[in-house]
Amino acid sequence: MTSVSASPPDGEPVYSFRPSLLGAPWTFRLTPTALSFEAGRKSGRVAYGDINRLRLSFRPISMQTQRFQTEIWAAGAPKLVLISSSWKSMVEQERLDQSYAAFVADLHRRIAAAGSAVRFEQGSNPIRYWPGLAVFTAMSLEMAFLIMRALQSDAPAGAAFIAAFLGLFLWHGGNYFRRNRPGVYAPEALPELLMPKT
Repeated sequence: MTSVSASPPDGEPVYSFRPSLLGAPWTFRLTPTALSFEAGRKSGRVAYGDINRLRLSFRPISMQTQRFQTEIWAAGAPKLVLISSSWKSMVEQERLDQSYAAFVADLHRRIAAAGSAVRFEQGSNPIRYWPGLAVFTAMSLEMAFLIMRALQSDAPAGAAFIAAFLGLFLWHGGNYFRRNRPGVYAPEALPELLMPKT
């Protein structure tokens, strides 16, 4: 079950995805007053006014390099997670960009209309982001140093191999850290880097 209906028969937007290959699908529905969910063995309803924190982030994995995530915290409810892709088979994940973007945007509108104090966060947790960025920078500089040493040692093949790896490392790692810089945003202005392009 990976389909999403932006305009289901009852008029309530629904988003459904399979977070793991063998697990049950997770289904979220926007009712007039609350976000209802069926996430594995957990199910319930969270009033929009009870939501106190929401985070958008970029979470690529090896089989899906354009993958986005929404985390929701509310009083008296488990943390809820929406992901912009769904498992289809052992070797395939389906992108749900359009339906994910529409559902998340509608969710923000309803939370804002509820008028409660909500912290809208973007990117990674700062406690993990900044040390990770420091390690990424150090590793990049170390590989650049290895390229110089290889060239000084008249080993162009080795230098080329390290340079190719460094380019790939900078491309993927740089994109991750560029998109996931910690910060806050307004619910009417969702960060473009953390939403799928539709």
